[in-house]
Amino acid sequence: MKEIKVGLIGFGTVGKGLAEVLLSQRERLIRRTGMTIRLAGVADHGATAMPERFADIPLTRDAAQLINDPEIDIIVELIGGIEPAKTFVMQAIASGKHVVTANKALLSQEGADIFAAAAKQGVEVGFEASVGGGIPVIKALKEGLVANRILSIMGIMNGTANYILTRMTDEGIPFAEVLKDAQQLGFAEADPTYDIEGVDTAHKLAILMSMAYGMPITHKEIATEGISRIEPMDIELARELGCRIKLLAISRNHGDHVEARVHPTMVPQGHLLASINGAFNAIHFHGDTVGNILLYGLGAGSIPTGSAVAADVVDIARNIRCGSIGRVPALSYLPEEMRPRRITPMDELRGPYYFRLTVLDQPGVLSTVAGILSKHEISIESVIQKGRKKTGAVPLVIVTHSAKESAVRAALDEIDRLSSVTAPVVKIRILEEE
Repeated sequence: MKEIKVGLIGFGTVGKGLAEVLLSQRERLIRRTGMTIRLAGVADHGATAMPERFADIPLTRDAAQLINDPEIDIIVELIGGIEPAKTFVMQAIASGKHVVTANKALLSQEGADIFAAAAKQGVEVGFEASVGGGIPVIKALKEGLVANRILSIMGIMNGTANYILTRMTDEGIPFAEVLKDAQQLGFAEADPTYDIEGVDTAHKLAILMSMAYGMPITHKEIATEGISRIEPMDIELARELGCRIKLLAISRNHGDHVEARVHPTMVPQGHLLASINGAFNAIHFHGDTVGNILLYGLGAGSIPTGSAVAADVVDIARNIRCGSIGRVPALSYLPEEMRPRRITPMDELRGPYYFRLTVLDQPGVLSTVAGILSKHEISIESVIQKGRKKTGAVPLVIVTHSAKESAVRAALDEIDRLSSVTAPVVKIRILEEE
């Protein structure tokens, strides 16, 4: 029976999950592949000893020992970040080893170099765990939907942000308080910037867009806004409007140009994505032949993500056994068929909006604001005024019909300069069904 040897760089949360999956599913994998898949070594610069359950697995602090070991077939990189992860991956590829990674930041920023090197060297790169944790979204897009022109991608792709918004919605707790709880429970990192400001979601959207549209794109080209300005009042007003606020990744394929954006969005309660709560993720594709597809599951966690990494290891092992390396291109499209596309500037987009103004409670404010919106060709659908006070500021909420982003920005800049407006306007886009 053929044995496939795996070298693992990084023995953190996901690394431990992979080790557990390969051990607990060992007999099942033999029955399904006809091979033994063995974790033959672990490199972790901070580790001093392996847990007793994995005591027979050699441990080193030097990743080069695994990369240069001629017995190892597959290197799994699970340390995250750009460097030294990229160096390790490129060295593994140069040594003729196949690579599996869960590193969405690395792939969304440096993927072009990695995939080009792998194609030249004739080795495979697996990255199922880079998007959606345990959800097999990469496999679905790469193979299951290969006969489709993907018309849109939309999804909740960050469990931390979704957990925070869910608790704010269900319990009325302020953002800062929920974030602190999430950090204590391990749902959020000590530095949660990438999660709450939408950067992690943009990394994942860039990977999906590359595969869906056959185009090179990095996360830096994606317009990105986070959830840190969302307040309980916005959550409650969204409920009154029949919506829930979600941090969405949105891309629409217009042929010669494509949308690419991440931002808080008011999602109508009847929409499937409105019901995705807690740390769960959901990714929605619309294909021209298959129609609508929704993939849902845990977007993070040791064992679910370890399962996705193991799936890549098994895929590559099967290809090694059958001599079919390169059977499926890493990004689904052949490398020579990847084509640049224009990213639709945000200023060109249209849609309905929610504005929350903090204004002095005095006559004429609403008419002044309405006049500015009218000047910029923004039509008001509804207005909500919360409470009246003898002194001080009160919230004024305006929902618009579909408006152009450039007009909205110009109008809000003008409104923010009014003496009667005491804080910057909060703007949230409303999901418009196509």
